[in-house]
Amino acid sequence: MDQQASGPGLSLLVIEDDPVGSLSVPQMLDSAGKPIRVRTARNLTEAERLLTDDVHCILLDLALTVPTASEEDEDELATLKHVLRLAPRHAVLALTASGDTEGGAEAVRVGAQDYLFRDELDGRLLSRAIRYAVERKRADAAQRQLTESRLRAQENARLERGLLPTPLLDGSPLRFAARYRPGRSRALLGGDFYDTVRTPDGSVHVMIGDVCGHGPDEAALGVELRIAWRTLTFAGLCGDELLSTLQKVLEHERADDEIFATLCTVDIAPDGRRAGLCLAGHPSPLIARDGRLAELLPYENNGPALGLLPNARWPRRQVELGAKWSLMLYTDGLIEGRIGEGNQRLGQDGMVEMLRRQIAAGLRGDELLEAAVNEVRELNGGDLTDDVAVLLLDRDRDR
Repeated sequence: MDQQASGPGLSLLVIEDDPVGSLSVPQMLDSAGKPIRVRTARNLTEAERLLTDDVHCILLDLALTVPTASEEDEDELATLKHVLRLAPRHAVLALTASGDTEGGAEAVRVGAQDYLFRDELDGRLLSRAIRYAVERKRADAAQRQLTESRLRAQENARLERGLLPTPLLDGSPLRFAARYRPGRSRALLGGDFYDTVRTPDGSVHVMIGDVCGHGPDEAALGVELRIAWRTLTFAGLCGDELLSTLQKVLEHERADDEIFATLCTVDIAPDGRRAGLCLAGHPSPLIARDGRLAELLPYENNGPALGLLPNARWPRRQVELGAKWSLMLYTDGLIEGRIGEGNQRLGQDGMVEMLRRQIAAGLRGDELLEAAVNEVRELNGGDLTDDVAVLLLDRDRDR
């Protein structure tokens, strides 16, 4: 139903100062048959007082004189421009002298919705012009809001895309692949974060983490932790020293004391055969060695999530990788999706079985990650509500 049909009807504010009162506004009806209410202002000061929210349209006599003297008054449309600034959300009709088509067109170019000739006013013409002007203004406003919304979305997308990590693995024989799906609708970035870098000594460092929650604040905190991790790693920190420093960063940057973050860090030796593993309340990585079934790396004696205990420690465990291997790090969004119609979750055991089957089918690298994320989504019966980050490092050399 048209809002005009159920509302109080249209209201018109006429701004004119004809001393002889020759301007006569006829009685008019809106599209619902209700009378269009008319108010009259003799100057801009009075118009500003009468310009309340229930006014839908302004009829401005372009011959209205402005009492103040300024450079703007030399402009024939100074009064119109003043009204447009005064009433940016209202439809405006310009009233011109008879036959002044050029002046009317200029008024429309400046911002009026339409123009009318002063000596050709009648109820039918004016009421139709008012209705069209109001609808045109509403359409313009809706289009402007849509455009602004699209621009904001594009700006946010560019910002979030720029905040996603670019792995720094130049010179490393390891192959890298990643998949990232935020739980927030229409977002590119969530509370999960990851990064991979190669330091000058030839070691490859990889980490993945998850800030509790998946809103924009958590996404911002995840970016801060990722950047801090990269900086500290290049500075030579690892293990407990690195995680203790990251905890201090989190404690200073989080919005409240209940926010925490899980983290998994792996530093791979230059020869690619050994690695150091630290877990801060995070699921253990999965490794698939050449000729052996995929399995989880040991996760006993791991430390708590960052932000839970002020004096926590995170032991670094030495892990033998072997000559050929694939190492997969992931966030809990991958294992907490539902399977079937009940409340049962995939879990780590279900994930391991799924990956073993997919690897046996010959999937590797990007194809393996894509298949894993897609199958988890299908088992869940639709999009996952939590953020999902998965990354894979492969070494396929015998020495």
